[in-house]
Formats: sequence, C-alpha cells, structure tokens
Amino acid sequence: MTIIVALAEGFEEIEAVTPIDVLRRAGLNPTTVGLSGRSVTGSHGVVLTADQVWDDVAPSTPDVLVLPGGMPGSKNLGEHEGLRQMAQQVAAAGGWLSAICAAPAFTLAAWGLLAGHRATCYPGCESHFPAGVNYEKQPVVVDGRFVTACGPGVALDFSFKLVELLVDSKAADRLRTQMLHR
Repeated sequence: MTIIVALAEGFEEIEAVTPIDVLRRAGLNPTTVGLSGRSVTGSHGVVLTADQVWDDVAPSTPDVLVLPGGMPGSKNLGEHEGLRQMAQQVAAAGGWLSAICAAPAFTLAAWGLLAGHRATCYPGCESHFPAGVNYEKQPVVVDGRFVTACGPGVALDFSFKLVELLVDSKAADRLRTQMLHR
C-alpha cells in the first residue's frame, strides 16, 4: 500500500507528524513528500525533511493521500496543480483521500472532490465549502473513501481512524492502548 503525506510550506506540524508516526507504528510506511523541496517549514517554524520531493512521485497514484492542514499550508496544497491531479487520480482509482483542519476546504472541497459527501474541517473554514458539500461539526468524518478531521486537537483520532480503515480496528485499538490514548 502506498501512502503519501503531502507537505507544503506552512503545514500544521501536529497534523503532519501525528499521522506519519501512527501509520508507521501500525506497520504502514507513509512517504512524506515536500511539494517545494526536501526541506519544508511548518506554520510554527518546525522544519521537516521530506522523504521525497514532488518530482519523485508526480507520475504515481498512491493508495492513500494524507493532506495536513494549517495556514498557509492548506492554501499551498490547494494551489498545487500536480497534487490536485494526483488527488483526482486517487479518487478515480478508489483510493483513500484524507485531510485535516483547513485542508478539507482548501483542497478536496475546492477541487470538487467532496461534492455530495459529508465532511468536517476547522471551524469557520466550512464557509469555503462549495454547495453540495455536507458540513458536519464532528471531530472526524468518514464518508465513502474520504476521511476529514477538524483540527490539531484531533490529530490522534484522525490517525487512529486511518489505521482502522487501512488495517483494522484491532490494530487501531492496540495503538490507542500502547499510546495511552483514552
């Protein structure tokens, strides 16, 4: 299974690092991809070194695409034409598209992929949802092959939900216990 975590300048650090960490603990191997280069700076000044750069993965269609939020990271993701095309290919291939915080509004919804689906996002960002996206004020929303979450405080819940969907509920529960989550 190929999983890409897309990193754009200004990403929300906890929303990127938490899924990376939890997915790796689950035995999955997400690849971090820097859209503007190998070194990517988060919205709070934390610098991550991506596993690969965009040109390394541009022609591929991963099974799972993870889009961290944050500002201006979410806008930067949404404005990346190649990433938009990749997300459309993932959707067409029946893969998983996941986004957290402002990213559901500025990426998946802006690209027309959430039309007719339920989704959540950071409070206030739902005003950027076009008509046809059904906003739910919930921490994590799964609708079909879309997983959305509302913000940094639910990064663990978002990540465990991904493990539940990509592996199984036992793996997610095992990680919750090991990580002392509730």
